[in-house]
Amino acid sequence: MPSIATDTTAQDSTAQDFTARPEGITIRNPRTGEVLWTVPEAEPAAVAHAVEVARSAAAEWASTAPAERAAALRKAAKALEAAARELAELNFSETGRPVEESLAGIGAGISTLEQYAELGPVHRGHSLRGNRLAADYTVAEPRGVAILLTPWNDPVAVACGLIGAALVSGNTAVHKPSERCPRLGEALGEVLAPAFPPGVFQTVSGGAEVGALLAQSEVDVIAHVGSSAGGARIARAGALTGAHVIRENGGNDPLLVDRDVDPGWAAGQAALGAFSNSGQICVAVERIYVHEDIAAEFCAALEAEAALRNTNGTVAPLVDLRMRDEVHAQVADALRQGARAVEGGALPDGPGSFYPATVLLNCTDRMQVMTEETFGPIAPVQVVKSFDDGLRLACSGRYGLAATVLSGNIVHIQQAVAALPVGTVKINEVFGGAPGGAAQPRGESGAGFGYGPELLDEFSRVKVVHIAAPPAVSDSAAAAGRESAGAGESAADERDQS
Repeated sequence: MPSIATDTTAQDSTAQDFTARPEGITIRNPRTGEVLWTVPEAEPAAVAHAVEVARSAAAEWASTAPAERAAALRKAAKALEAAARELAELNFSETGRPVEESLAGIGAGISTLEQYAELGPVHRGHSLRGNRLAADYTVAEPRGVAILLTPWNDPVAVACGLIGAALVSGNTAVHKPSERCPRLGEALGEVLAPAFPPGVFQTVSGGAEVGALLAQSEVDVIAHVGSSAGGARIARAGALTGAHVIRENGGNDPLLVDRDVDPGWAAGQAALGAFSNSGQICVAVERIYVHEDIAAEFCAALEAEAALRNTNGTVAPLVDLRMRDEVHAQVADALRQGARAVEGGALPDGPGSFYPATVLLNCTDRMQVMTEETFGPIAPVQVVKSFDDGLRLACSGRYGLAATVLSGNIVHIQQAVAALPVGTVKINEVFGGAPGGAAQPRGESGAGFGYGPELLDEFSRVKVVHIAAPPAVSDSAAAAGRESAGAGESAADERDQS
């Protein structure tokens, strides 16, 4: 996803040449274009100080009982619940996400903190099979200082997942929210930080340069949710410092529609996946492959879904004009190469960064909308002659975040599950999943587990312990030991009497 600590549009920065922008970070209302506020950007010295404070607090927090760390998370969850409306309104102001959707994201964040409060104290090691008279087992320990770099598209839910897992595992954390919602990020920090001892959880504001400074610091783990280009730079920084890097990055998730499903229902699933949050979701539907037998009905129904959203005003603006320009550039590229926009596809008049729900037909795998992450309300459709053709195309590309298959054919479903090179395969539902689910992105979509119990493993390192019994003591050695002990006691008695 675009934005966050190392934005795809930002130049690489180094600690030596970065000076905080004196004008700060200016945020505009994505609905009107008007300036909302300017948020100061952290100076390099402040960034370094935050890492130092986290380091100084790390040992004591690591030695805190897991149950106490969990209690702090529950306290943070209650504080977040109390501040939910205020944070949702900030989310609406800075990113344009409707308040009710923002509240749902904050609710997910609360649930995630509560979930990790339950999981943290029962996070356990493993016993190993060894000698009958020995004990072999593993112990999970915190890595140390964690840097958390989070996005703007679901800022509270994503941040709470990383914050909860990092802190309940015994790490201290420095959080840098996206520069596209800095006031929300700072407010979230003000809500959560009092639940923890001083220095355990801190927030710093800034753009790509501040993110780069944090990534280049001497820390132990870096968790990044954002663009693939930014994630690649962070991975390189971690290779130099030795930090463990967890990345959930960009995606170009396919939707494969089989011939045996209801085309109207399938179009509803496609619209939900492509247009929710104006397409600004990591696992949004980004490219659609539909079987030719139902293509006509499917495309007509998808066009109607998009038109309904455009006429009833439910499509929220994109986060800013820069994002809208990037989305429209991909649409324009597709139109130049022969795609047809049956709904949307044009820049609207008026203020703000709105972009219509768009359906593109006659798409091919040469177009950017089919090969790149778009991050907008775009549904590009390519008709395929067979399920096998669609699956082959769905397996293509350099990303590996998620994929969805709509089919009632169990053989096709099994083939897709086996073949798709992604971290998550969803069958007959574009969004959903069990609580506590985790995924392991592939390719340029990232590395390491995100969310769920497995994220606790990412924020921990394992120590293997082997305990063996000493050899039995011989009779002569035992007698010598008793004589030595007796002599020692006599000498002690003499000293006491003197």
